[in-house]
Amino acid sequence: MIHPSPMPEKILPGPLLLRTEGACDLGPQHLLDVWARQRRRFAAVLRGFDPDDWAAPTRCADWCAHDVVRHLCDCNAIAAGGDDRALDLAAGFDPRITPRGWPAVSVSESPGATVSRFLATTDELFALLHDRLARGVRFDVCLPYGPMDWTILVLHAFWDSWLHERDILLPRGRDHRTDGDATGYAAAYGLFIAAAVAAMFGGQVKERLMLAGDGGGVFDLDSRDGVTLTVTRANTPGPPAAEVTDALAGRAPAAVLSALPAGSRATLLRMADFFNTPV
Repeated sequence: MIHPSPMPEKILPGPLLLRTEGACDLGPQHLLDVWARQRRRFAAVLRGFDPDDWAAPTRCADWCAHDVVRHLCDCNAIAAGGDDRALDLAAGFDPRITPRGWPAVSVSESPGATVSRFLATTDELFALLHDRLARGVRFDVCLPYGPMDWTILVLHAFWDSWLHERDILLPRGRDHRTDGDATGYAAAYGLFIAAAVAAMFGGQVKERLMLAGDGGGVFDLDSRDGVTLTVTRANTPGPPAAEVTDALAGRAPAAVLSALPAGSRATLLRMADFFNTPV
């Protein structure tokens, strides 16, 4: 389990375990703390946006920055888990189509109103999630690759939030101010969901990935019988964890995974190919 550290730059957290079958060990309380820090940093940036920033294109095709933030407001409601089939493929969810319809409801909203809604719904979401953890509430929700504990939906929502922050900032030439814990969670879930999506198409992979930089470490991935990912944070050589996370989500060139065998690389990039395939 990942535990908060008083000196994160000196003491690395312990292993993180994600599985599509069986219990996961991801430190949900610490995940909420990490996500809260990410949201505070991002909100501070958004408060300084001018009209050009809000209208600027992003790494999401057809979406400007304002569209992406309105999407994140909608995602807050999904992350609350009120509809346990909101992301269920069997219920009609398509990650290439369905999310594009959510911001249409708020198309006339001003940037100022969007920031206010983003802050308010984030506060409401975190209050709900902390309450669930305090009461030990457990229930499954349907993610695109199958039923998982609601805490994995929180990890999914954090990964989406972290990526969309980069979607807005990087094309503007602005730094993505993050930290090792945030990048570690995002990289771990990026690999986990990439393997889970590949498994839906019959792809299997068993690899040890060494990722460098903030959030880096040893990522042991095995999708031959369900998907299991074990992450041990460490200072290692290898491609930057943040760039690998971007590539797995179809946001960056696949060359960052060139050290992998061709078969494993193709398997892990099935999700990126799916995201980038025209509907």
